[in-house]
Amino acid sequence: KLVFCSVLRAGLPLHQGLLNYFDKSENAFISAYRHHIDNKDDFDVIIEYLAAPSLNNKILVIVDPMLATGKTLQNVLNAIKKHGKPKKIHIVSVIGSKYGVANVASYYPENTHLWIATIDDNLSERGYIIPGLGDAGDLSFGIKL
Repeated sequence: KLVFCSVLRAGLPLHQGLLNYFDKSENAFISAYRHHIDNKDDFDVIIEYLAAPSLNNKILVIVDPMLATGKTLQNVLNAIKKHGKPKKIHIVSVIGSKYGVANVASYYPENTHLWIATIDDNLSERGYIIPGLGDAGDLSFGIKL
């Protein structure tokens, strides 16, 4: 049994695309956003919402189009653990950085597989992928108010 967990809001279009092919899967949703400390380069990832079925012995697919530093995916894993232990974890992203990929590889368990379309070399001082594509959520839904 598959469970797709979308990181809101940027993950929704990719999540829907996956559901078009895996329409019998279960769904989970988690909000995660960057909170820049004193408007500086360092940031925390804030999780405010999580809705998920039991993950015990299921295949968890985390859907997040951008894998920059890997901090979001670390926080997602920590938050979602209370919903059970999946037998496998897949991460589906579109663009990542070398740093983020290495970070995820060092943090996630061995039963994790990363599916990513392209890997860019660099991050900005604020932890955004260069050249990347910008804010995936803003591109899909408009700029946040």
